[in-house]
Amino acid sequence: MTNQLTIVKHPLIQHKLTLMRDRSTQTSVFRQLLRETGKLLAFEITRELPMTTKRIETPLCEMTAPVIDGPKLALASILRAGNGLLDGVLELIPSARVGFVGLYRDEKTLKPVQYYFKVPVDLGSRLVIAVDPMLATGNSAAAAVDLLKKAGARNVRFMCLLAAPEGVARMTEAHPDVPIVTAALDDRLNESGYIVPGLGDAGDRMYGTK
Repeated sequence: MTNQLTIVKHPLIQHKLTLMRDRSTQTSVFRQLLRETGKLLAFEITRELPMTTKRIETPLCEMTAPVIDGPKLALASILRAGNGLLDGVLELIPSARVGFVGLYRDEKTLKPVQYYFKVPVDLGSRLVIAVDPMLATGNSAAAAVDLLKKAGARNVRFMCLLAAPEGVARMTEAHPDVPIVTAALDDRLNESGYIVPGLGDAGDRMYGTK
């Protein structure tokens, strides 16, 4: 579709995604799978981090060894379902700073409504990774990135579990500078704005609220 989009087809990710799609998968298992997949997707979205070197001493000798350069990353979870991916990324990058963007989708207009926003300081100097399992209409994702940029973010990436063509198009139009990393690009949205074939509502599946 676009060079902005990366679909990660690693067998472990695809296997876990299939288990999450299955409607018979229990809430606790779904939550665990989402956390594990978030960790695996984080490998891809952090692939191009800047590097530098430092002198260390191994048990045998001194050496110059590679380390990540620059300020600590910032993760922005789009509530509430984003927390499922956030947990996995934090296991991989425990030093990351964390922010939260509270948005809910108006079921009539499918437009995002903001109710909370709290992010780390100095976003302009950090790589900011926004996480939300579903890129459906793209309205919430685009609105979240709008808020992050208004807060100073200049280097933003978006990570999701599933994307719809409509959501990718919306994000590409609104934020052509924001790379998108996902496990799958599904067929379409239905009349209610859900991804098809999808996996249902990720937040409900995570927390057993429906």
